[in-house]
Amino acid sequence: MDQADIYKASSSLRANSGNFKNLRAMSTSAWRNSGTNVFSKSSREENDEEALKWAAIERLPTFDRLKKGLLFGSMGASNEVNVDDLGIQDRKRLIDRLVNAADEDNEKFLLKLRERIDRVGIDLPTIEVKYEHLTVEADVNTGSRATPSFINFYLDLAEGFLSLFSMRPSRKKHITILDDVSGIIKPGRMTLLLGPPSSGKTTLLLALVGNLAKELKVSGKVTYNGHEFHEFVPKRTSAYISQNDVHIGELTVRETLAFSARLQGIGSRYEMLVELARREKNANIKPDPDIDIFMKAAASRDQEASVVTDYTLKILGLDECADTMVGDRMTRGISGGQKKRVTTGEMIVGPLKVLLMDEISTGLDSSTTFQIVNSLKQYIHILEGTALISLLQPAPETYTLFDDIILLSDGKIVYQGPRENVLDFFESMGFKCPERKDVADFLQEVTSQKDQKQYWMRGPYKFVTAKEFANAYESFHVGRTLASELATPYDKSKSHPAALTTNKYGLNKKELIKACIDREILLMKRNSFIYIFKLVQVTIMATMTMSVFFRTEMHRRGIDDGGLYFGALFFGVIMIMFNGMADIPMTIAKLPVFYKQRDYFFYPTWAYALPTWIVKIPVSFVEAGVWTILTYYTIGFDPNIWRFLKHYLLLVVTSQMSSGLFRFIGATGRNMIVANTVGSFAILLIFTLGGFVLNQYDVKKWWLWAYWASPMMYSMNGIVVNEYLGHKFKKPFLDTTLGRVLVKSRGLYADSYWYWIAIAALLGYTLVYNLCYALSLRFLNREFFSLYLFDL
Repeated sequence: MDQADIYKASSSLRANSGNFKNLRAMSTSAWRNSGTNVFSKSSREENDEEALKWAAIERLPTFDRLKKGLLFGSMGASNEVNVDDLGIQDRKRLIDRLVNAADEDNEKFLLKLRERIDRVGIDLPTIEVKYEHLTVEADVNTGSRATPSFINFYLDLAEGFLSLFSMRPSRKKHITILDDVSGIIKPGRMTLLLGPPSSGKTTLLLALVGNLAKELKVSGKVTYNGHEFHEFVPKRTSAYISQNDVHIGELTVRETLAFSARLQGIGSRYEMLVELARREKNANIKPDPDIDIFMKAAASRDQEASVVTDYTLKILGLDECADTMVGDRMTRGISGGQKKRVTTGEMIVGPLKVLLMDEISTGLDSSTTFQIVNSLKQYIHILEGTALISLLQPAPETYTLFDDIILLSDGKIVYQGPRENVLDFFESMGFKCPERKDVADFLQEVTSQKDQKQYWMRGPYKFVTAKEFANAYESFHVGRTLASELATPYDKSKSHPAALTTNKYGLNKKELIKACIDREILLMKRNSFIYIFKLVQVTIMATMTMSVFFRTEMHRRGIDDGGLYFGALFFGVIMIMFNGMADIPMTIAKLPVFYKQRDYFFYPTWAYALPTWIVKIPVSFVEAGVWTILTYYTIGFDPNIWRFLKHYLLLVVTSQMSSGLFRFIGATGRNMIVANTVGSFAILLIFTLGGFVLNQYDVKKWWLWAYWASPMMYSMNGIVVNEYLGHKFKKPFLDTTLGRVLVKSRGLYADSYWYWIAIAALLGYTLVYNLCYALSLRFLNREFFSLYLFDL
């Protein structure tokens, strides 16, 4: 059964009844009485020309009809357009007509959107999140051992090893982060999560999205519409917005959101649009042209820059800085508050129905916070989304936007229920909020041992613990109602077929790799200075090398003369290999963003690793080409054009091998200090056993395996064979040729087929190193330190 059939089976026409009867009346009134703006348009007011254009669109086949719409220009006239061909100015003009001022027009736009859906009786997918007896525990380091340092890291490794044999018990402290908490996050209602620091707010949000650290011990159950995590993909159904702003600084705000929107896909928008268009055609309903083209553009799979991206930029107030780089420590970009909004926009730009937001107001002024939360409230109320939002000291006007409150303290839920009843609960416990005190601040402080006493209004004061509050809440009427709802299992048959996502990724494999390649090419353009600098470096070093090994001073009279050519070849190989070390910092710089997007299934690891390899191949050709062109003939290597090309090819493959090696080291080390240390050691080992510093006969027997494992040995053998078996080294010498004697004197192999063995070996190393790079990305996490107390 396809998605369109699912919508037909799961939706019903509701002409005379429904939960949104009043909402429809309100939206219709607002639509008809809003003056001359876009929401006052109706089919009766359109001229004959526009009616003919719409009639022509309606006669198209279904697929073509869903790609066509009427777009109004700056002069007011409408033009028939293909939604896949909308340019940035077209999308901007459309969004300005729909949401000219985000704080005024967003609700009208969403009401109009809901009005269109309700007119044909389509049910929107909704999600109820339920967590029951959820407990999260951890063993953490405390005191001086809580500092993430190399000494503590190695001590942890030693303790872990000894504990396997029960030789040394663990000295970690056992703590409970969440203690048997239960509750329900309902669709269509805004839920605020409050609590003092270290109360377990972030842990609760991560538990609901299924992204807790593996070191944590978790018990209890979390369900979406009665379905447990193994029945769907929770990270593709809900969006966790972190309090940490992790972005690629070289991308603009628009590019960051557009990439996220592209990879998250369109969800079930297209299937809903198919059913919507079918029902409207059967009922002879003419939709608003602006709403129609917006929904068609939002449901298009062929748009790399989605109209939803422009809409998100508008409601978050990021449209003014949309084409400014996000920035980082090394790149000037947007402000901290704008970066916080980018973090929010990056996740809500997708089709996800559950929003789990962790302190999104940090760094924002109260006015901006109110605007963002108000826009989210309009979306949640009108389109029936599900939201749990953690805020740190929200302003009174922001606090009143929420319908429900969850108050956490010491891992216990002190209160969960309607906002209107929260003060009644605390008054029943003997605590009163002063008239001039913000309610949100009161709730943060009333469970604190330091601040609780000032709100006590009864007899002798005694500190009330979080556990006592939680026990009292169970007997409060709101707590009893919640307990009754928790005891009632969710009827899975009522869950909308499109509510929960079962696909791991939002795009197919072809589109995933294309999106990642496009981003990697864009990043190469933005980082062009690095590649230009590397090219200049190669040019300078090549100029210095050809002046040192100038051909007029290079002879072929004997072993000593041949040794100079060997040195020139060796220097060329190490120069190309050293150039690959730039991949270490470039790899590490992008890891935090990769880990975030990998964990939330933006793309699989291979779709990220493959483009970082593929797009760097031309760089190897250019760098090796510059070096070879400048040095080959000026040094006086064999003039045969085929040997020139073979020399060039071997340096290209060496460059690729080197880049793969250092990408692997960067992904494994995940830290500049560690990666540079390992990288330097690898270079030292490879050079020492590469056939130049020590020949094969001087290497100790127990190190021969490393000699054969050194990729540089193959590079040197291949490039030396290519040169010394050439015409200029065929001078007779000791019953053979001078070239063969020189090759054998270094412990290398003087057969011509060793050139192709070297090429094959270097290609093999390139594949192995890039495979190890991908495996490191797949299985390693952000840090290699153990769990510390301040991480919770």
